[in-house]
Amino acid sequence: MRKMELYVHIPFCVQKCSYCDFLSMTAESTVKQAYIRKLREEIRLRSQNFSDREVISVFLGGGTPSILYGQQIVDIMNTVRECFHVSPEAEVTIECNPGTLTAEKLEYYKRAGINRLSIGLQSAQDKELQLLGRIHTYEDFLASYDCARKNGFNNINVDLMSALPGQTLKSWEQTLKRVIMLRPEHISAYSLIIEEGTPFHKLYGYDDETRKKGEKPLFLPSEEEERQMYQFTKAFLEQKGYKRYEISNYAKPGRECIHNIGYWTRVDYLGIGLGAASLIDNWRFSNVSNMTEYLKTDFEDVEYQELTKNQQMEEFMFLGLRMQQGINRGAFLEAFGTPVESVFGEALERMKQQGLVAENGGQICLTDLGFDVSNYVFSELLL
Repeated sequence: MRKMELYVHIPFCVQKCSYCDFLSMTAESTVKQAYIRKLREEIRLRSQNFSDREVISVFLGGGTPSILYGQQIVDIMNTVRECFHVSPEAEVTIECNPGTLTAEKLEYYKRAGINRLSIGLQSAQDKELQLLGRIHTYEDFLASYDCARKNGFNNINVDLMSALPGQTLKSWEQTLKRVIMLRPEHISAYSLIIEEGTPFHKLYGYDDETRKKGEKPLFLPSEEEERQMYQFTKAFLEQKGYKRYEISNYAKPGRECIHNIGYWTRVDYLGIGLGAASLIDNWRFSNVSNMTEYLKTDFEDVEYQELTKNQQMEEFMFLGLRMQQGINRGAFLEAFGTPVESVFGEALERMKQQGLVAENGGQICLTDLGFDVSNYVFSELLL
């Protein structure tokens, strides 16, 4: 059977974080109940077109999926398993936030077949958490993490965020060292991006533009300080047994996230829920992002966009080069019927001369310097 991934969007949060531009919101319990009914309806409907597919990963993201009752998560996952061919070895992840996770919910998650947790810590410094608009403290996180371990979860990711306003290399080091003591299987360490339309953009948008010009910002870490944080993260985590397998993701051997790898290697994925995006056979489509419209939709009025060959080749490069192993020449030739040099040869040669790209056998990958300036590298690969 052909393989695919499933993403299920749970858009609800206790409160919106100051940096967040994801499709998320607060809502009354009646709205949540109506949404779950519609979500299960969509699962039943969409699955009719994928009877020939095996689902290798399910990711319940948000929002804060752990804001729902445990039985609601069970109901959603039961519908998924009833309607799709979910592999017995499938990775099933749920995003959780401290302050919303309980022992009772964890028992329901096990009943639902969830075998991986992704816990949003972001920082081990309470002042930084308060600045971000998080609802929890570091102690709350420790309680949630300990509860997860005691309930038998042995595959846990911890989300962290660097380059925060007022953050120093020392405070970032402290966060990493505290998290390492807990020995999670996976760590995602992202740099803060100031997104338009967020409270952070109003507060730090000018600072962000200042930094992009190479000048020293008032509140945000400078480009050099951010680079130091990134370099320390890689060196420290690798010393502790975590291999960087993607720009911002580190894992113990064999604990790399299947869902993430599938996305970066362009495995087909189906998005379920409000605003969820899909990529199936090089066709992109998305659900409506307005809750009122979603609750009324019959899922027939969907706009499909077929990716051109150039768009497919760009995605192959952009996404594949995010991974430590890079992209494979043979895989490119098989996918597009032409050698990678015939399309990207000039740009790749230029970046080799700049020390940003290296070759290892049939693999083309970014160097450490290339990872540091990956946005520049990707811009050079635009067709």
